[in-house]
Amino acid sequence: MKTLIHRRLLMLIPTLVGISLLGFILLELMPGDATTLLMRRSAGEVTPEAIDNLRRELGLDRPWPVRYLRWVGRAVRLDFGTSFSSGEPVRREIFSRLPATLALALGAFTFMLTVTLPLGVLSALRKNQWPDHLIRVGAIVFHSVPAYWLGLLLLWVFALKLGLFRVVGQGAWQDLILPIITLGSGMAAFYSRMTRERVIDVLEQDYIRLVHAKGLSRCILIFRHVLKNALLPLVTLWGMSFGYLLGGSVIVESVFSWPGVGKLVVDAILNRDHPVIQAYVVLMALIFISVNLIVDLVYPLLDPRLRPRRTAQAMER
Repeated sequence: MKTLIHRRLLMLIPTLVGISLLGFILLELMPGDATTLLMRRSAGEVTPEAIDNLRRELGLDRPWPVRYLRWVGRAVRLDFGTSFSSGEPVRREIFSRLPATLALALGAFTFMLTVTLPLGVLSALRKNQWPDHLIRVGAIVFHSVPAYWLGLLLLWVFALKLGLFRVVGQGAWQDLILPIITLGSGMAAFYSRMTRERVIDVLEQDYIRLVHAKGLSRCILIFRHVLKNALLPLVTLWGMSFGYLLGGSVIVESVFSWPGVGKLVVDAILNRDHPVIQAYVVLMALIFISVNLIVDLVYPLLDPRLRPRRTAQAMER
């Protein structure tokens, strides 16, 4: 276990350096000039002299390798610079919005699990019957629908037509319901199909037939033997999916005007706010790596076959 942690921590540094460098290069290749956009937004006179002065003030007059090394030197101290648009420290802006994004991602992840498990198991137990066909068709539809279209549809039906929710809300917990459904529906549809396949595969194993022949009730058989073995391979994918939910929240937050990091980075892209974009890229990479490390540490606890021999013997005692 310690070896795995040390290995992942050693891989963390070159991974973050590579991702940050790639992000910096892509920002340099983006069309448009941040200084020109800032001058136009400030309603100031856009002259070559004014643009040059602003570029020197923002540090954009230096070559990009120099700016990247200076950025790395500050980033290791968690200083990601100052936002071009607001003039506020990037760290403050991101960390002030991060709780809203985490709440949305955790809610969507919980919604995904809540929908995935019962529908996947029901579809497997009613294989080739009408509940199975209905669930599979619904899974294909929701997995194919773009998140922004589903979000707009939910707003139109439940907010504008029925008046059950506010069109733009950022305070009460009810304001999270529609964004959570929008963000988690596609992933719930995908994993319900995977859960179905895994449950069917386990149900066809000889040891399950033997346990069932001994007279064990169907409910105990499902929860104690089938689900335990069917869901183990999905744990790693679920961990990765949490990172994808954080990344997918960019579109959902824009549709629902949710004050999270995703909405912040969309505005930053439109305004060519390089410090915010670069910090967001590194933050998402760090979250992905951390979640995958946690999953790798938890997985041997769920599957005794993956534990080291000494650890397994100690736990058996």
